[in-house]
This record gives sequence, C-alpha cells and structure tokens, in this order.
Amino acid sequence: MGEGLAARAMVRGILFDLVQTLGDAAEGFRAAERQAQESIYAHLGLEGWEDFLLRYRSLRRAFHDQAGYSRAEMWAWLYGQYGAAAPLRRLRRWEERYWRRVEEAMAPFPEAGEVLEALASRYRLAVVTNSRRRGKGHPLAFAAFCGLERYFQAVVVGGTGDLPAKPAAEPFLLCLRRLGLSAAEAVYVGDDWQIDVCGARAAGLQPVWLKHYSVSRSWPREEDARVPVITTLRALLDLEGLLPAASPPPPCPVDPPLGLE
Repeated sequence: MGEGLAARAMVRGILFDLVQTLGDAAEGFRAAERQAQESIYAHLGLEGWEDFLLRYRSLRRAFHDQAGYSRAEMWAWLYGQYGAAAPLRRLRRWEERYWRRVEEAMAPFPEAGEVLEALASRYRLAVVTNSRRRGKGHPLAFAAFCGLERYFQAVVVGGTGDLPAKPAAEPFLLCLRRLGLSAAEAVYVGDDWQIDVCGARAAGLQPVWLKHYSVSRSWPREEDARVPVITTLRALLDLEGLLPAASPPPPCPVDPPLGLE
C-alpha cells in the first residue's frame, strides 16, 4: 500500500485522449455513420437494410477492437464480403466527407478550458490520440480545439508514420519521453475501455476512465476498482483524492488479432 501511495504522490503529468474525452463529437459520428451506411447500401444495390446494418456494425466493432480508424479500409472489406470490388477512390472521398462531418460537429466539453487552465499550473499536460484521417493534419487544428493547444506540452498521434496506434504502448511511452516523465509519474484520461484504459495501464500508466455525463452511448460494462471512473473533467481537480491507493492494475487481457487484412 505504501508503494501505491508513493506512486500517487509522484504524479506530475496528465495525458489525455482527444475526441470524446476533451470534446464531444457523438452527434457528428452518428450522422456520418448514417450517411456512409446509406451510401454503401445504395451503391451496392442491396435489399435488406437490417441485415446490412448487422453486418456493418459487426465489422465496425472488429475494426474498433483492433484500433482501426480507416473507414475506407473498413468499407473496402465490407464490399469484399458482398463479393464486390471495392471502389477505393470513391471510398476515400466518402472517408474525407465522413471526418469533415465529425469535425464540424465537434465541440469541447463545457468545462474543458477551465479545468485545463487549473491543471496546467500543477501538472505537465499532453495529448495522446490516434490518427483518424490517414495521418492528415494536426488533431488540435480542429476548430473545436482552437485555444486549448496552449495547455499541452506534447501531442502524440498514434497511427502516423512508423508509430502504431493506441492501445499499443509506443504512443504513451513516446509522450512520456517528451514530457521527461516516467509512467509512474503520469495518469491517462480517456473514454474508451480497450484503447485508452487497457492501453494506458499496459504501458504502466494509471488510467482514469471518463464517461462524460453529456455523452449518450452504450458504455462497456467492464469494472475495476483500481480504475477511477469520472463523469466530468472537473473531477480531475482533486486528482490526488481520485486515484486509488494501490499500484496501477495489471494490463487488460489482450484479444488475439481477428485477421482483418
């Protein structure tokens, strides 16, 4: 127990996920998904909307479980399941349209600015996120996050160049090196159980799971007393009281790859 308390006392940095952690894009995702589904369904000339949705959602879940964000790749696989050649140029246009719609709907959580301002005076802050648009652009360049970038001393984007995407440990560890911190000196705040919580603690960080009160979604039922759950970023203002008195929990079990190529 003393070791855990010592780890708490040494916390010097807070790393954040971006989308659905510092800002909400849920409505944008829903609209973009619906538009993509309808476009693919019509282009394939299918009949049986409900059967199509079941197949689409199953494939999307499999890609998500492997930290896949390229919608064009996912859709190309879907075309293959229907025995159709994937129109890659068309799918890439649709992917650009998809992420534009998400970005246009994105907005920081109401408390994000004031909380980051308060935390920046006590901790080193950073962002560790995954690339969603095939590595294009800087995530904090989204209009929704203009003004927040000044609080972060490092921004790491997994899935770009040779850097794997979360939940791989490399993005977390690269960010720690840039901040000059060890894993025991930092916590990671994210909304996704597998990619954020499991990824962070596999890299040795103490995760904090954000289930923001304003986000309407079906949250996984995973529970672990050693992983604090918060519903607002304001809870981070009492970080010392929030963290468990035990050492960071062991890594989550890692599912074998599903063979999506």
